[in-house]
Amino acid sequence: MKASKNVFFIAVLITAALLYVAFYGLHIGTLELKGADEMRFGIDIRGGAEATYTPKELDRTPTADELEAAKSIIETRMDAANISDREVMVDESSGAVIVRFPWKSGETDFDPQQAISELGETALLTFRDPDNAVVLEGADVTKSYASFDEQSASYVVVLELSPEGTKKFAEATARLVGQRISIYMDDTEISAPTVNSAITDGSAIITGQTDLAEAKELAAKINSGSLPFSMIAHDANIISPTLGLDALGVMILAGQVAFGLVCLFMLLYYRLPGFVACIALVLQVVGQLLALSIPQFTLTLPGIAGVILSIGMGVDANVIVSERIKEELNAGKTLRSAIDAGFHRAFASVFDGNITVIIVSVVLIALGSGSMLSFGYTLLCGVIMNFLAGVTASRLMIKSLSAFKGLQEPALYGARRVTE
Repeated sequence: MKASKNVFFIAVLITAALLYVAFYGLHIGTLELKGADEMRFGIDIRGGAEATYTPKELDRTPTADELEAAKSIIETRMDAANISDREVMVDESSGAVIVRFPWKSGETDFDPQQAISELGETALLTFRDPDNAVVLEGADVTKSYASFDEQSASYVVVLELSPEGTKKFAEATARLVGQRISIYMDDTEISAPTVNSAITDGSAIITGQTDLAEAKELAAKINSGSLPFSMIAHDANIISPTLGLDALGVMILAGQVAFGLVCLFMLLYYRLPGFVACIALVLQVVGQLLALSIPQFTLTLPGIAGVILSIGMGVDANVIVSERIKEELNAGKTLRSAIDAGFHRAFASVFDGNITVIIVSVVLIALGSGSMLSFGYTLLCGVIMNFLAGVTASRLMIKSLSAFKGLQEPALYGARRVTE
């Protein structure tokens, strides 16, 4: 019983500690967790930089395929850096790739030349064995393209190798039959096909692509590592916020006022469960902030909308649970039975509502980009935190408080009458 009583205080202490880290970060030796004050905001909030990438030391205009490959590698690097709010466009007439992306957190001088150094030049493509040893490089691949394999009735990526690459790949595939050869762009794995047999003719296929678009995307990434030229950035400019910091301030103020009113309503109407719900909502918001600030995921205004929407779903979950507990108490059950039954009966409704949002969020993350990706990510993090805070943590805290004799009065849980 004593241990059960302590659960509430432990949960509050954990929430308070995470709240501090979420707002102010944590810096202990080599450990550095960035807080909300170091969060990376999108172009719509804070502005950013624009740069034009062109071939270095090339005496011809790049082909459309080469430019698409260069675009793919730039997007791959941005994905690895969690830069979701970006625009990458190909200008075939001038043979350039135009990139727009937000400032990094902590940047104050807004130097566009310094900002574009984050992306650098074209990446290194490598093929690695299970021991992480390089068996093939991008320069050994002369061409990569998507195709349809009639034998397997699926889309594949075809690799054509140089004479030197053919020798390297023949040796590697002969000793790695049944094992994987992973394909890396810089340090990011983009594919890990299994070797079915030794490949000695200089032509290989990568299976497992779900559709033509996926096959083309992988082929473009492989081609980007085997470009016959390097891309350099120039013509860097500053981009002003499309909506501005004022819009961020308004949304934060609106969120604070709404959060306060919601907590006040929960306290007045649901009493003790409402008090627990307020703590759970704080924990949910803290979890979302940490999911954004620690990996430096770009937060856009649609992303903030995702945070607010998920908070609303968290309130909904707590309302359902509180109402269920009230119903069980009014039906004559004891407090402990009412709490257990209330959470049990409410879980199905909360689960159904949240699982559909999870599906939508995953689709947005998988298929979307830019602001849509930011919205899907914050929404998904919010729903996950809703399960952890609004369901699991709330249940533990309410059961902990109900162990105190002075907090076992049914009226404190919204019941209309005392149960004998």
